[in-house]
Amino acid sequence: MKYFFLIFGGVSFGLLSAAGVFTVLTAVGLVPRFAGKTHTARKILLFEEMVIIGTILGCFVSIFPEYCQVGGLLERAGTLIGQTDVQWAAAVSGLQQTIGVLLQGGFGLFAGMFIGCLALAIAEMLDSVPIFARRIGFRHGIGLAIFSVAIGKLVGSLWYFWVELHQVME
Repeated sequence: MKYFFLIFGGVSFGLLSAAGVFTVLTAVGLVPRFAGKTHTARKILLFEEMVIIGTILGCFVSIFPEYCQVGGLLERAGTLIGQTDVQWAAAVSGLQQTIGVLLQGGFGLFAGMFIGCLALAIAEMLDSVPIFARRIGFRHGIGLAIFSVAIGKLVGSLWYFWVELHQVME
């Protein structure tokens, strides 16, 4: 009975949080805005499906991280084909790091683009950019200002990870 309640609670809370995410995306109008800006309105169902698939894959990676690591998959593949640990580790060590860096870089790029677009869509929905521009008398160059903010965030993020500020100091 205890496991039934745990499963029921986990599924319920997962559905509730997913509904919250999709509500925010719908309220902001992110998917239709992307389709409008890229002039691909006929592919809007594909965009919506990709958002749903990305959310499901993100949930899977969060719940089952041991099955989503490239290194773990390669190690399991080595045991399946009968390689010893030392032979397989030597053969795949560089490959693991290369694939891991590429996957992490790709994920970081797409996650950053999504979060940036979501933040701009929320700011635009709240009319904060036009109100701010009107209050300070900013008439021309708003696109350049937004681009400068994006470049500043990119440079700041790269510096943050290059200097390894994310590591906990002892």
